[in-house]
Amino acid sequence: MIRVAIVGLGNISAAHIEAWKTFPDRAQIVAMVDIIPEKARARAEEYGIDCDIYDDHHQILDRRDIDLVDICTPPYVHAEISINALRAGKHVICEKPMAASLEECDAVLAAARESGRLFSSIAQNRFRTSIARLKAVLDSGICGPVKHFAVDSLWWRGHCYYDLWWRGTWEKEGGGCTLNHAVHHIDMLGWMMGLPDTVTSVLTNVSHDNAEIEDLSVSVLSYGNALATVTASVVHHGEEQQLVVQCADARISAPWKIYASGSLPNGFPYEDKEKETEIQALYETLPEVRYEGHTGQIDDVLRTLEEGRLVPAITGEDGRRTIELITAIYKAGATKTPVSLPLTKEDPFYTVEGIRASAPHFYEKSASVVDLGSDTAITLGSKY
Repeated sequence: MIRVAIVGLGNISAAHIEAWKTFPDRAQIVAMVDIIPEKARARAEEYGIDCDIYDDHHQILDRRDIDLVDICTPPYVHAEISINALRAGKHVICEKPMAASLEECDAVLAAARESGRLFSSIAQNRFRTSIARLKAVLDSGICGPVKHFAVDSLWWRGHCYYDLWWRGTWEKEGGGCTLNHAVHHIDMLGWMMGLPDTVTSVLTNVSHDNAEIEDLSVSVLSYGNALATVTASVVHHGEEQQLVVQCADARISAPWKIYASGSLPNGFPYEDKEKETEIQALYETLPEVRYEGHTGQIDDVLRTLEEGRLVPAITGEDGRRTIELITAIYKAGATKTPVSLPLTKEDPFYTVEGIRASAPHFYEKSASVVDLGSDTAITLGSKY
């Protein structure tokens, strides 16, 4: 039985609680922590959980009956809480983004190594059947080499979204839609393609004059013989999110769709139905994931610990790679120059302070409210 403390009881905590409650014989929530303890009490009551309530994560560090800390706080304290929990001998699951800088990521990874504890960075979309199958089809080589990978991380958020006290500033949110929304899709891109050679990017804020950070970015990534484009947005109506991969022999995507072209003698295309049938046949043989989303990732972490292992499917190194790519996007957008990867420790953008010193302030934050209503519905993105 893994005994869990959840730190941060805002909107996203509901997805975590529901996931933990899927496995009552394997995990138990024994503590909840929030700087507004009334939010933690309300969550515990909402889900019928009998647990201790705290207003500071330091208060749980000495509890030997807590095996794992699940971090659902605003991004600016992810690294601090992760490091403190790991050094206290706890395993850690941390919501996206893993940390606010590469320096912070490296400090978390060092704490995990030194403590001999598990660390997993949330990237729940890898635990979706459609995404897992897309990667498997790409890895098979049946479609040929990737030529273009299009990432549409398209979300919509109203003006008041950035009125919440911790949103809309480089200090506390760490960035805008590229970091806090497209992080999901950038993780999937990195999982399937790795890091690019170079990045160019444009950042802007077109609809939220109550926030310092970007609400729209468009980036081009070079992978040698392939390009990727990443659109990150919170201004797109309909939130139509997708990954579209153009390979040498076919186009595949999540949500799933195939199209294969062959060449006529004059160079114009015809639909290659034989190739499409071959790809579809492979796709249909691939297994479904047992649990989707956060539940799938928490199941993986539980199985890892139950089997005496410390390396889950999604590691801190995975989380760091995503932050490195996002940092490159921010550097390219801020400096208006192409950025080469990997980034070094000498790079000004390696640290939180370096990012804040160079990041564009499109507007100044003009409102700060404690709560926008945790009982209202939130959107967690496409299920593909």
